[in-house]
Amino acid sequence: MADNLKTRVARVIAGGAHALLDKIEDTAPIAMLEQSVREIDQVIDEVRAELGRAAANRHLAQQQHLHLNKEHETLTNSLNTALLGGRDDLAKPAISRQLDIEAQLPILESSLSQLAVEEKELSGFVDALMGKKREMERAITEFERSRSSAASANAKNGGGGSNAVAKAEAVQSAFDRTFRRQTGLDPVAQSATMEQATKLKELNDLVRDNKINERLAALKAQR
Repeated sequence: MADNLKTRVARVIAGGAHALLDKIEDTAPIAMLEQSVREIDQVIDEVRAELGRAAANRHLAQQQHLHLNKEHETLTNSLNTALLGGRDDLAKPAISRQLDIEAQLPILESSLSQLAVEEKELSGFVDALMGKKREMERAITEFERSRSSAASANAKNGGGGSNAVAKAEAVQSAFDRTFRRQTGLDPVAQSATMEQATKLKELNDLVRDNKINERLAALKAQR
């Protein structure tokens, strides 16, 4: 995985809301939130593409490793036959080929190990990014709800006055507290509209539920 993509993943995962929230006062907030979601979707696609390449390379390396091991085993059988027949002239080329194979196998094994680590890392990045996206979806829901509540409070108070302002501030404060309690982070003004994300969210939730169930079953089996 390229370092610049790792950096982007880290920035998305660690990114706070301060800069974005500062811009929201002067920009259409929903458009800003949707742009943030488009960015994380793009990063997810790029990481998944890297994950696919790593998986393909590992498969090829596994196939080659298997082929060389089988060839080495076949040569061993052939060597035994040659030696029993006193055919050193046939045994030497077989031994030479075995030496070549034995030189290649450690390289392939090292490559397989590195690719397995890379796959695990990339898979973890995908999970983390999907978690960040779910966090954004909660954030936009709360954000829209807080603005709606503020507008309702403002309308009930004649469209102005200090009481309406106070209520709007209270709603925003409640949203901030809720988000911190749920995520342990500052409020994040990033997400996609629920209409756009419904189907993907359903699929992501299904995958997440399966992982939760697998973890639960594993824990029960340990007891």
